[in-house]
Amino acid sequence: MMTDSQIIREIKDGNVDLYATLMNRYQKKILSFIYHMLKSAKLELLAEDLSSETFYKAYRSLHSFREVDASFSTWLYTIARNTVLSELRKQKTAHVSLDDSTYIPIAPPEAAPEQHLLRSEKVTMVREAINSLPEKQRSALILREYDGMDYQEIANILDQSVSSVKSLLFRARASVKTQLESYFNEPAMMKEYEEMKFR
Repeated sequence: MMTDSQIIREIKDGNVDLYATLMNRYQKKILSFIYHMLKSAKLELLAEDLSSETFYKAYRSLHSFREVDASFSTWLYTIARNTVLSELRKQKTAHVSLDDSTYIPIAPPEAAPEQHLLRSEKVTMVREAINSLPEKQRSALILREYDGMDYQEIANILDQSVSSVKSLLFRARASVKTQLESYFNEPAMMKEYEEMKFR
């Protein structure tokens, strides 16, 4: 299998058909990331269009891509995030959210209906707390907890230092925990909250 670098070199040498290979490699991840970014603004129907726009922008700018600056995937996520933020500004909304289902744990089959309802209520509160975070903190959480990126990748995408990313994530988690402390006031409940959130 060709690496991203090999494919990009081939494309720059004129074998533009290989761009479809790069698209196939990253399409699902980029679409998922964009969908999560758009969710709370209720603009998720635009996810496919913005994903296509992301890949179009990447193709148009591929000649300027330099691997010494960032990996292709990091560069692509940066374009995706900027495309989403541009669209959100157009829509005059500042809310960026995680997907509703991202942090919904699976209830055990034997759980009573009222237990399942209570669990759903808890998850909703966690999601709303995350929703209230500043955009960079939310983006950092999506990239770290959902996309599983390391600190350096997130730093490149958000144009921050690694220490700033760690600080963003620390503040985001602390903020969510503070918002939920009165609800998850028992040690056992707080432990359940920790397990529910950041795996």
